[in-house]
Amino acid sequence: MNETIRIIGIDPGLRRTGWGIIDVLGNSLRFVGSGTVLSDGKAELATRLCQLHDGLSQIVHGQMPHEAAVEQTFVNKDAVATLKLGQARGVALLVPALAGLQVAEYAPNAVKKAVIGVGHGDKKQIHMMVRVLMPKATFDTDDAADALAIAICHAHHRQSVTGRMAAALAMAKAG
Repeated sequence: MNETIRIIGIDPGLRRTGWGIIDVLGNSLRFVGSGTVLSDGKAELATRLCQLHDGLSQIVHGQMPHEAAVEQTFVNKDAVATLKLGQARGVALLVPALAGLQVAEYAPNAVKKAVIGVGHGDKKQIHMMVRVLMPKATFDTDDAADALAIAICHAHHRQSVTGRMAAALAMAKAG
């Protein structure tokens, strides 16, 4: 594993979609950038989705990640809000897919477990661990910090999957 892999993590939201980009080389994580794509809360839904699409497209094409990770939607009591979040999440999945990237999806608890070691924790714990893992990381919103955590989660999971595949291939060649 001598190749640097660039990962974009995306925390979808209709008002604010966070994004975070890291480079992974072996077990080393390096902060590349983060931010938040905003939509106009007074605009029609279709316009807001276009704003998210255009903003994320600009990031993906400018930063040229190799892989993407998106947080899965949780269902809350407000069905209308859940539907709107699902539509924003659709944009978050579509943009990297259109750029030809593989897109992984992670449940919020899986992200927390990968970053803070347990499946339940608050945003302060996540932010603190993102800073511990990548001291140079900066983020302007909770959404951007969460997106970095999603990228870190993917970095941990992709290494274990890649390692298992390499071991299986080695065993197949030996056997």
